[in-house]
Amino acid sequence: MTINCNGNLIDLSSPKIMGILNVTSDSFFDGGSYTNPQSIVKQCEKLLSEGADIIDLGAYSSRPGAIDISESEEIAKISSATEIILKHFPETIISIDTFRAKVANAGIAAGAAIINDISGGDLDDKMFETVANLNVPYILMHMKGNPQNMQTQTSYKNITTDVNLHLSEKIAKAKSYGMNDIIIDPGFGFAKTLEQNYELMNHLEMLHFHNLPILVGISRKSMIYKLFNSTPQEALNGTTILNTIALQKGAHILRVHDVKEAKECITIYQQLNSTAVK
Repeated sequence: MTINCNGNLIDLSSPKIMGILNVTSDSFFDGGSYTNPQSIVKQCEKLLSEGADIIDLGAYSSRPGAIDISESEEIAKISSATEIILKHFPETIISIDTFRAKVANAGIAAGAAIINDISGGDLDDKMFETVANLNVPYILMHMKGNPQNMQTQTSYKNITTDVNLHLSEKIAKAKSYGMNDIIIDPGFGFAKTLEQNYELMNHLEMLHFHNLPILVGISRKSMIYKLFNSTPQEALNGTTILNTIALQKGAHILRVHDVKEAKECITIYQQLNSTAVK
């Protein structure tokens, strides 16, 4: 369970934290908060100081019904933010959150180390070839449709079985292109109802069938706040609970807005495991 990030081997047998840094104005929780160099540096410093192992940099909002921005705008934002981060924090491992191959290429050229694709290659037929040529780790997520219409595509025979089958097909395709480091993400909140999200979480351990690292991204999502008729701003406690459950079911990476709380989840989880071994 290791991935090669710019020559550094990251051991995922111990859970890692991916801190979210959105430089878009349209993200569901922190949209518009980090759109200039000063705010990007300040937030990145906060995430790293609280224990983030990876910074996930996104310039395209993937929330349901999000605004579709141009490829050139996304490239400009990703390249600039990557360079800003690495200028101030040169050892940072950056993941580029994009479904566009040209954006992926630009992000890696600017110094990023991982590609995080919400579409699993479905929205750009050049993505697998591009990632294979770049020889970087690839986060392969389950989604149907695109951010604008995905919530109309929630029909499944069995959510866990269908997601596993979809991931199996995508993993085989990715490997056929020569990809080495693949991380899978079941895609909580993407083309799934509230009930389907919880069913999938309840059977998360079934994803270990693929023998690949598992990333879980449930931070402040609607599967939490809609359950309580509240808001993303009030969803930290629910996020912490679900992150703990995900760790118990074998998640290797937690993708979060709130790094300090996720770090505490991991510390408690590891303490419990060490006590159990004794």
